[in-house]
Amino acid sequence: MFCTLILNSKQEPFMKRTVFATLVVIVVFATGLFAQTAKPEEVGLSAERLKRIHDLIERRIETRDIAGAVTLVARKGKVAHFEAQGLMDIETNKPMTKDSVFHIASMTKPVIGVAILMMVEEGKVRLTDPVSRFLPEFKDMKVAVPQLAPGQTLGGRGAPPPRFYTVPAEREITIKDLLSHVSGLGSGTISNAEAGKIQRKPGETLADYIPRLAQTPLEFQPGSRWAYSAGAGFDTLGRIVEIVSKQNLDQFVKQRIFDPLGMKDTAFNIGDSQKPRVATMYQKTANGLEKAADQRMANTTYYSGSGGLSSTADDYVKFAQMLVNGGQLNGKRLLSPRSVELMGSPYASDTLPGRQRGEAWGLSVRVITDAVARNTYLSNGSFGWQGAFGTHFWVIRKKSW
Repeated sequence: MFCTLILNSKQEPFMKRTVFATLVVIVVFATGLFAQTAKPEEVGLSAERLKRIHDLIERRIETRDIAGAVTLVARKGKVAHFEAQGLMDIETNKPMTKDSVFHIASMTKPVIGVAILMMVEEGKVRLTDPVSRFLPEFKDMKVAVPQLAPGQTLGGRGAPPPRFYTVPAEREITIKDLLSHVSGLGSGTISNAEAGKIQRKPGETLADYIPRLAQTPLEFQPGSRWAYSAGAGFDTLGRIVEIVSKQNLDQFVKQRIFDPLGMKDTAFNIGDSQKPRVATMYQKTANGLEKAADQRMANTTYYSGSGGLSSTADDYVKFAQMLVNGGQLNGKRLLSPRSVELMGSPYASDTLPGRQRGEAWGLSVRVITDAVARNTYLSNGSFGWQGAFGTHFWVIRKKSW
């Protein structure tokens, strides 16, 4: 199996407000065990072409787009490229290291997707289950209908949410709706503004907060369009994992996912021994890179399924390799091959309003369905996601040509 790699540093539209200066790119090709390194040519890659990753990152550092980066490429279960470049912290001139810890933000979502699919395989959850089966507060939800003045459009940066009235939801939102971002929960101008009125309080947990989300209106009728639910959707899924498993989310993912895969540096709370390895986050401004006010170092009791995890490149590639291998790594099976196939299948296609051409949405990941229409070198069937602070991963399970 031969594959090519293009690293795309372009921020997605919903991330353009803030560009952070740390970057992890993880791309995994083909199947096999995972423990060894190999020369690129030994696994069908080109050392000369992989050097272009180094050159690309150097350009980004030189132009002060980022402070530093860790990049990793694996194929046939072996690491063919693994490099740290630039600085972990500009003020102290601290070099980036391969074991740097990053706040991976929305790259938490695929982990929660795997957790839900594990519950599906155990017969405890069905993709078609209404959310109200686990959280009764989500029954009989309302949908916001905007009241726009002549010439007014919905949304726009800085624009206040419009006046609205509500109508009953035509059907209940389901587990699959949340996984594929077609629920309407916390998915736009009105729903996010209303959710902002019930903000979390210090010390609250998923159990405290998630039932209150049911008080907020949906942005649209469930299943009628696609819109990214940055926080509400996967935090709700995280609470469902807790209810079904009878464990706090941090305990579940550690015992059922991270420990079996050997992911020792991945967690919701950063340990004291890890803090010296945490890459500082910077915001790109007109004056260059400035240290972000929120470095997310404090411990929390709110385990956000939408974006609460921190990890390293070496850790997250194990999670990605597990997916490449059809749900198992080094003898530890988390999912069946069929579940991984379902995870990377197109549920919200590019024919649904809100989707980009050539790209569908699977169960917690985006999926390339037409590389030409998507204008990407990634092969059809590739899937992955990214985080708001500059982290990316792709799993490529099919031939590029």
